[in-house]
Amino acid sequence: MTHRRENLSSRRSLLHGTGIIGGSLLLGRGFPSMVLSVKKNSDIRIQSVHYEFHKHLFRTPLKFGNTAINHLTVVHVNIRVECHNGRSVEGFASMPLSNIWCFPPRYVPPEKSLEAMKRLTADVAAIVRNCDDWGDPLYLAHRLQPECMRRASDLSRQMKLTRSIPKLCSLVVISPFDAAIHDAFGKANGINSYNALGSDLIARDLSHYLDKRFKGKYLNRYTLRHPKPTMPLYHLIGAADPLTDSDVKRRINDGLPVTLTEWIKQDGLTHMKIKMNGDDLAWDIDRLLSIDRVVALTQKDLGVKKWIYSADFNERCKNVDYLLEFFGRIRERNPTALDRLQYVEQPTDRDLNAHPENKMHQAAGIKPVVIDESLTDYQSLLMARELGYSGVALKTCKGQTEALLMAAAALEFKMFITVQDLTCPGASFLHSVGLAARIPTVAAVEGNARQYCPSANEKWANKYPDLFTIKKGTIKTGSLTRPGLGH
Repeated sequence: MTHRRENLSSRRSLLHGTGIIGGSLLLGRGFPSMVLSVKKNSDIRIQSVHYEFHKHLFRTPLKFGNTAINHLTVVHVNIRVECHNGRSVEGFASMPLSNIWCFPPRYVPPEKSLEAMKRLTADVAAIVRNCDDWGDPLYLAHRLQPECMRRASDLSRQMKLTRSIPKLCSLVVISPFDAAIHDAFGKANGINSYNALGSDLIARDLSHYLDKRFKGKYLNRYTLRHPKPTMPLYHLIGAADPLTDSDVKRRINDGLPVTLTEWIKQDGLTHMKIKMNGDDLAWDIDRLLSIDRVVALTQKDLGVKKWIYSADFNERCKNVDYLLEFFGRIRERNPTALDRLQYVEQPTDRDLNAHPENKMHQAAGIKPVVIDESLTDYQSLLMARELGYSGVALKTCKGQTEALLMAAAALEFKMFITVQDLTCPGASFLHSVGLAARIPTVAAVEGNARQYCPSANEKWANKYPDLFTIKKGTIKTGSLTRPGLGH
């Protein structure tokens, strides 16, 4: 474990660094400028920042595409803030850095990308600590993000990286700081963070962060005042995960299930997310149909008649034709299996600008096609809609502020919405579940750390057993009501 504390001392102004000119904040990303004079008594100001890295080993590798992951690095962030009434409170958040996902090995070697993310974490901590402005979480997030992005660009040059730190990667690094500010803001005002999103506490409407279609609208319009009491949990089936005993090469005798059959019987699973290859059509078809056979036999024994799949191609399909052929062949061989497929996630390359030919309209007419790695801001969401994507995957690792804004936009545009957790253990899992439980149309949560990294859940599972215990495929989510992010 490594840690670093950033204190209030030596605070410096960021006015020039973040583009404050004549009283307005120039945000880039197509955002309108924001007038600094809009203030409220509920605003907070940052006093200190503390972060720690924790490494956790996987009990079994998680394979997706051609990559296998056997450990993760999690960063814990504490941010202390001051209130106008003189009170001081601390917000907390946690997030896995997940460099393999957000800064893939095809860009730079994994050890280099992880080093870059750790160094950027230190820089973001300093930037956040040095912010001397008062504001609400949305304002502070967009006050700080441009400087953090510039720092990522500078760091890329300093480290002589063959590929600059991607925006998605920078968002992951920034995300626990952003979430800790939301947590602190709720605690400072004695209210759950999801109930602190209206005009009484938030200074600017959504038109300042999205566009004129959101004039006069606030995030409380797009979030629930109480979390859903229960939600189904999506179980991840990695590309190397055994389905039955015959697939087991080495049994892990740690008391947890090993095969898909065992997981279904233990937890009563009804939702399963399948990792596909994306570059081997025959394998992908056989994998889905094999899973369906195993699940159908197991559910028959349990008396369960309805269950759901999602398919994640991790952007490895060369083009949309691959996906269309996948749908067609599954329909020919087992139309019921296709019926059980709820949605498909990010089938083609995340760089939408480089591949405008991958239009998803025809595929989205068959099943919702969800944007994930490509979704880094509002402009990317608008572009995805133009290309035919019909859904969005929200992830707290892209920032609590960003996730809420994208949820509002997706709801406004009547898009399919899912929340995914990026193998989030412990507190980061609770954060992800809290988001899913507050977005109206999200029907299920993800929680695959329980499969691959259960040791990182132990402390939190003891405190919140209802959220880490799966019964009949669901978890109880109604307890996430405390001030701040709910836990």
